Amino acid sequence: MPRLTINGKKVRVKKSETVLHAARKLDIHIPTFCYHEALEPYGACRLCLVEVVGGGRPGLATACTQPAVEGLEILTDTERVTERRRMIAELLLARNPDSPRLKELAAGLGVTETRFEPHPDRDDCLLCGLCTRVCSQLIGQAAISFVHRGAERKVMPPFDETSEICMACGACIAVCPTGKLKFRDEDGCRIIEEWKTKQPLARCTDCGTEFATRLMMEVLKEKLDLPAEYLDLCPSCRTKTLSETLLATKTFAGASPFKHEE
Repeated sequence: MPRLTINGKKVRVKKSETVLHAARKLDIHIPTFCYHEALEPYGACRLCLVEVVGGGRPGLATACTQPAVEGLEILTDTERVTERRRMIAELLLARNPDSPRLKELAAGLGVTETRFEPHPDRDDCLLCGLCTRVCSQLIGQAAISFVHRGAERKVMPPFDETSEICMACGACIAVCPTGKLKFRDEDGCRIIEEWKTKQPLARCTDCGTEFATRLMMEVLKEKLDLPAEYLDLCPSCRTKTLSETLLATKTFAGASPFKHEE
């Protein structure tokens, strides 16, 4: 297990872990925006910058992607690091000054306003990549991706047309830190306008509630080793069915064929 030093404190971590993991073990706060524990680190937002001062190539590095190697010495609160984080916070605020999460994060860095003018065609997306990564890495669909470069860079489905593989599962909406992505259920369909997606909704076979898209349920039935009739239930009915099954199992297990009254 590699041992490294962060702000003068020594810590041991697993070989696969990063400086961000090590800092969290020491309760040292490093701000993050594009990082998610369930996804591979990306280093897009640059807010987790730290300074390598020993045991590796000196300079600034993103804590979420910097491997925690033996002998590494890291400082997280130098003037250089603080100034760079604040500058990045200002640039992000110029793209989306209304994001509650971003405003809270920026305030923690001492930034409450930005000196930069917003892009005239801004769409509030901060290009953190969380939506594209959750779609490809966890959901396995890759229905959206980055296109173009520089100021024109954005996220969209292939050729900016309706994607046949977007299930409208809502995973991208759940991880979006800006609140930009939304869906609505209308006329028996789930609609995500950002991806030009419109998928018919499935109904619970027990209560009749529309709870997920048909395509999503078809994909889950292929990938999960669970009874189809279980997946055809909405979350509430699944919980009810599972509770009843567990209760029946417990009752059966507690009943002995040899038990008799004295």
